[in-house]
Amino acid sequence: MSPKSNIDAKTAAAFMASRRSTRDFLPKPVDAKLLDEIINDALTAASWSNTRPFMIGVATGEKRDRISAEFLKRWAALSAARVGGLLPKLKLVLTRYGLPTSNALIAKPYPKALQPRATRVGKELYSALGVARGDKVARDAQWARNYEFFGAPTELFIYAHKSLGVFSAADAGLFVAQLMLSAHAHGLGTCAQGAVSMWADVVNEEFEVPAGYRLLYGIAIGYPSKAAVNDFGAHRIGADEIKLQER
Repeated sequence: MSPKSNIDAKTAAAFMASRRSTRDFLPKPVDAKLLDEIINDALTAASWSNTRPFMIGVATGEKRDRISAEFLKRWAALSAARVGGLLPKLKLVLTRYGLPTSNALIAKPYPKALQPRATRVGKELYSALGVARGDKVARDAQWARNYEFFGAPTELFIYAHKSLGVFSAADAGLFVAQLMLSAHAHGLGTCAQGAVSMWADVVNEEFEVPAGYRLLYGIAIGYPSKAAVNDFGAHRIGADEIKLQER
């Protein structure tokens, strides 16, 4: 018999709805034992044949700072080519320093069917931050915050096994969803970051990554600051928008 929950449905729903992406963190460290507790909570998520085809790299202290510093250097090179003149573009092409070394999807447009959702959240977020639509410099500066991990003292790097393809990514997603909710329950904030997957080689140099695993994305985790950006809530679609129509 499955154990019954002591939490009523309305309380659970309200708790899940209260989670937000945190984009500004306090420097207060996350205790290692607390982080392990959160990871163990996340491991209660469902998994295909209980294979758990994912691994997690925990970056704190000097390791976290080294990764962040290299990310920021590469982003500076890429951003200069994006908003600068001919010389920065030529330098990027000739040196290739700053170009994606792994997940180039992050730099490509979203599919037509999904673009409106991405456009809406981008417009609303940058508006909340006071960044004008055409201000590429300010937008790139805000994007660079990804590579500072928004000030979080800990960055988690999520890896998935290549052999199971989309099923590995699905299992990792289930794990991360519960990790973020557990963190929220412990008073911590999180932010999922696809942006950090552009340069997996930087992260791979800091961890013993088993053969067959590749970096999916990162999770910034820590204590939220009182910055206004942490009050931002993305528009959430309803069930009707994802239910397939009957033939």
